[in-house]
Amino acid sequence: MPDTPALVSWTQRLESSAALDPVVRAVRPAVDALVAEPWRRDLLRGAWLGHALHPVMTDLPVGLWTSAVTLDLVGGPGARPAATRLIGLGVLAAGPAAWTGWAEWSGLAQHEQRVGVVHAASNGLAAALFASSWLARRRGAHRRGQVLGLVASSALGVGGYLGGHLVSARKVSSRHPEFSAP
Repeated sequence: MPDTPALVSWTQRLESSAALDPVVRAVRPAVDALVAEPWRRDLLRGAWLGHALHPVMTDLPVGLWTSAVTLDLVGGPGARPAATRLIGLGVLAAGPAAWTGWAEWSGLAQHEQRVGVVHAASNGLAAALFASSWLARRRGAHRRGQVLGLVASSALGVGGYLGGHLVSARKVSSRHPEFSAP
């Protein structure tokens, strides 16, 4: 039997970490308020779409930020204004993506909520770093903005890995009951 990959072991430790429970308890009231109204819960979870809205919404900030970092790496000085705009748009798109994620999180089991808070923290850190990158660029410190964007991308990668774990390994996404039939 092959060794368990380090990331799998780390993720399993997150799932079983009771140290994350105070964070889960602290966040739960705000999230419960977010999804208290059935119409809002259904809207944010994508009931009208037939499956979870969160993965669709994350494509916007992730795509915008990835495009900006790509421009930083290969676009040259002429691409700086476009990269700055893309980062700003990604920051704006991050809020709605987070709301849909918290709506999904509200229906998870405790071990999945533990992973979910680390996923959210990592993505929140990425959003804050990208916001700092945008500010640096707007103030003329484009090189600093580029470095902040690269660091933010690392945090975004961790968040993406954990989100992928929840969706792919734990199958936690909302979906219409019709999709449960063979």
